[in-house]
Amino acid sequence: MLTKKNNLSELEDSEKGHASTYSSRFFKEDIPKYEFPENSMPANAAYQMIHDELNMDANPSLNLASFVTTWMEPEAEKLITENLHKNFIDHDEYPQTEVIHNRCVNMLARLFNAPEECKSIGAATIGSSEAIMLGLLAHKWKWKKRAKKGAEPNIIFGAEVHVCWEKFARYFDVEMRVIPLEKGRYVISADEVEKRIDENTIAVGAILGTTYSGQADPIEEINDLLLKIKNKKGWDIPLHVDAASGGFVIPFTSPDFVWDFRLEQVKSINVSGHKYGLVYPGIGWIIYRDESDFPKDLVFKVNYLGGWMPTYTLNFSCNASFVLAQYYNFLRLGREGYNHIMTNCVANAQYLSQKLKDSEKFEMINDAQMLPIVAVKLKDSITNYTVYDLSSKLRERGWVMAAYTMPENAQEIALLRVVVRENFSRDMADILFQDIENACAALDSKGGTKKPEIDGKHRPIC
Repeated sequence: MLTKKNNLSELEDSEKGHASTYSSRFFKEDIPKYEFPENSMPANAAYQMIHDELNMDANPSLNLASFVTTWMEPEAEKLITENLHKNFIDHDEYPQTEVIHNRCVNMLARLFNAPEECKSIGAATIGSSEAIMLGLLAHKWKWKKRAKKGAEPNIIFGAEVHVCWEKFARYFDVEMRVIPLEKGRYVISADEVEKRIDENTIAVGAILGTTYSGQADPIEEINDLLLKIKNKKGWDIPLHVDAASGGFVIPFTSPDFVWDFRLEQVKSINVSGHKYGLVYPGIGWIIYRDESDFPKDLVFKVNYLGGWMPTYTLNFSCNASFVLAQYYNFLRLGREGYNHIMTNCVANAQYLSQKLKDSEKFEMINDAQMLPIVAVKLKDSITNYTVYDLSSKLRERGWVMAAYTMPENAQEIALLRVVVRENFSRDMADILFQDIENACAALDSKGGTKKPEIDGKHRPIC
């Protein structure tokens, strides 16, 4: 048994380069997994152990289940590395970072067509989950000022929302009025909203690119309904648009599609910078149409970081790097660059979609007409295997494809989804399609497994 002195001696020898990393004793002993180790180890050994263990993770470039950015330019990575030590909330210490943050907010407000007469405000968040909660909290606070004594708030959204909507309702004590989906209809409708709305509705949620299918709710129709109710009954009910996936796509590929602040009742929008904003996780944004849409009661002022500063996010400390990386993309790409990238993504998604359709094995749920997302189900005639079998078989080639069921009322629909990101080329689409064909042939010859039990709660990866 090695003594503490011997441990330290060997550690010192290793640090002096007297042994290669893999020849050191650390590679023939168990590494601690649940308790702090008694002694230190050389930096190279700690790095190599963790690095090698992470080889068990999927290749991010082949992860088609995730919406999240997996590639950035070297210059962007350099900027991120240079600013990893900066805490974004320290505005007094890093004032220029705050200035750049405010520029990003203004750029996004203009991208989302905020009216000239509005003074739009917003904030960077860890992701769209925090952004959505902030937006809905603002609407709850606005409702509280007009609500009658004893009234209970409610919120309306579809069953296709991200789980963070349900978290908001539960965490902040708001009744959920969820619009169920139906087979063949995987978004909400204005008629279904109208059935559930009343004077205590704090907001209606609409999605620009659902996690399940990549489709968009009829945002303009819902806005028209809210305007009709406002004029008829005097209920000024805001519309929050969850543009986590679509907010950095539609403005560039379909600029005439009206979904944003051009619609009067759209009071807040969230978007994920770490999705099609092309930044590594995690960065999201919440943008309010006008400062009057965000209650001042939710703003706190603190001075224990050096100077008085306002804060109105759920999170406090966070890294400044990804705010700066977002600004890098805005400067580097501009409208022209984002347009080229998003157009390529949509075109490659449509190309893959057509190949899958032509194979006559799949039924298209979303064929990437708006967003670069392909969602398919196996045709009913295919009974030898399931989408879960196919997803598992493709994993043997390194591809990660999400297999999941639709929400309640449509949970018998099991899907595969491909999220086409910036680094998914036409050549990769051809390789993927051939691998899908090979996987289907192999499964067809052997037969798949029993279809998993469905409880209506299986959610896709996002």
